[in-house]
Amino acid sequence: MKMKREDVRNVAIIAHVDHGKTTLVDALLKQSGIFRENQEVVERVMDSNDIERERGITILSKNTAVHYNGTKINIIDTPGHADFGGEVERVLKMVDGVILVVDAYEGVMPQTKFVLRKALELGLSVVTCINKIDRPEARPVEVEEEVLELLMDLDASEEQLDCPFVYASAKAGFAKKDLDDQETDMAPLFMTIIDHIPAPEGDPDANTQLLISTIDYNEYVGRIGVGKVDNGRIRVNQECVIVNHHDPDKFRKVKVGKLYEYEGLNKVEVQEATIGAIVAISGIADIHIGDTLCSPEKPEAIPFQKISEPTIAMNFMVNDSPLAGQEGKYITSRHIRERLFRELNTDVSLRVEETDSPDCFKVSGRGELHLSVLIENMRREGFEFAVSKAEVLYHYDERNHKLEPMEIAYVDVPEEFTGAVIQKLTSRKGELQGMSPANGGYTRLEFAIPSRGLIGYRGEFMTDTKGNGIMNTSFDGYATFKGELSYRKTGSLIAYESGESITYGLFGAQERGSLFIGPGVKVYSGMIIGQNPKAEDIEINVCKTKKLTNTRSSSADESLKLTTPRDMSLEQCLDFIDTDELLEITPSNLRIRKKILDPTLRKRSSINKK
Repeated sequence: MKMKREDVRNVAIIAHVDHGKTTLVDALLKQSGIFRENQEVVERVMDSNDIERERGITILSKNTAVHYNGTKINIIDTPGHADFGGEVERVLKMVDGVILVVDAYEGVMPQTKFVLRKALELGLSVVTCINKIDRPEARPVEVEEEVLELLMDLDASEEQLDCPFVYASAKAGFAKKDLDDQETDMAPLFMTIIDHIPAPEGDPDANTQLLISTIDYNEYVGRIGVGKVDNGRIRVNQECVIVNHHDPDKFRKVKVGKLYEYEGLNKVEVQEATIGAIVAISGIADIHIGDTLCSPEKPEAIPFQKISEPTIAMNFMVNDSPLAGQEGKYITSRHIRERLFRELNTDVSLRVEETDSPDCFKVSGRGELHLSVLIENMRREGFEFAVSKAEVLYHYDERNHKLEPMEIAYVDVPEEFTGAVIQKLTSRKGELQGMSPANGGYTRLEFAIPSRGLIGYRGEFMTDTKGNGIMNTSFDGYATFKGELSYRKTGSLIAYESGESITYGLFGAQERGSLFIGPGVKVYSGMIIGQNPKAEDIEINVCKTKKLTNTRSSSADESLKLTTPRDMSLEQCLDFIDTDELLEITPSNLRIRKKILDPTLRKRSSINKK
């Protein structure tokens, strides 16, 4: 018989990127008594890896649990970026409701729509938290209207439309049900969660049923499956079978090794868990997202939505440049292969395929950010490798028509830059679908554009809008191929010989374009050292020195002035490289180079292509 478990609430925090989800979790943790009075706590305690902390983004969803007035609240902090949308889709299967966080100034943003749609489709209850109400330019009343309009646009049920609103400042640690209230803590939000998020429901006496929604990985115990107990109970050493909704042939007998529940930021070992509990299970080697753990007597898989397919791919290969092996710790194809396949343990939106060459692997992901985070992680771990230009993955319909992934791009720019942005995106096969005024003198443009049209555009976009533009994208399915487009209108300045760059050689080179390197940098023939504003590639000798003569000319002692070289970040390098180029990645350097280093062979190859 189904019953509700009143002492538990399972809730996910969803929002557009940077609207304060992780900071809100911080406030809830601090005020639930998880930390000691004098304990020092870092900000955004849930963002555990370095890249999450530096970029201020959440990449992996995280579980935590707090107690309030005798109720255990399991909280899942989810990513806000479209590239990590696969994470959000999955974790929503573990919860009965969501807290939708919306910035009191920015209001409803594209990703707010994406995550909310997913929650409404699953029939989850919604609590809206309008955050950052202490910002000077906050406009909570208008933002509330925007949220209600969005709920109506997404065909929310009457119950969902009737969602409670809470106004908060996660940073200052207070929430209130009415803007005029004088609250000093998060109690109103805690109470709203307990009152409005339904208690988990299930049959405690039925056979065990537990859907694995996320996978954690630990060097010592291997894969750890995380999921919610839907029916029955689960115990340590229990004999179970694994079945899968999308794979009817899957049927494997397994034994539960260890069982954990979440308390604050820690996993606590338990002997048994019943309906509504979110648990982590270790000791099952080959466990995957979407698997259901059941009692052997009556195995029944829980339906589970398929994970979104990757849309772009790039090749990861062994570095074979003349400077290979000098800076990295892990440089062989065996090291790279092991590391990429290990990533599959935790990242389900990623695909890794072996190619005809043992030194090259095709890695597919949800977007450029998704893959650049993997590259950055590998680089920090001491790997040295090269990657190719990102390319989109095409599909073919039953009549063999080529289909390509499409995105909806929402661009907020100051009015004076709209012309430049429209012209650039139209030349990249984008179609302008809407134009409306946004906050603070900005204009919001909405484009339907092929995913490949956005590859390499972000750097240009920041230049065109003088750093004032904001661009958000969300995947919009597949459409008929829109025709060829050229990625880059500029050429490269290529080093002619190997050696060390010298001021005299660079002084001559900087007249041809903007440089990426300064003096005293190791270069090799075929390495790209700058950008030519014209469309052709130019080879330049940056290692040449000035010939000395017997007589000193009057200007000989004047120092040569070099312009400051362009310091390129990983994303900018990935944006810049063209299809005949590679990015060489080592723990201490990023170098752009031609795929074919030899100038004669390169010329021959380009003639053959024509």
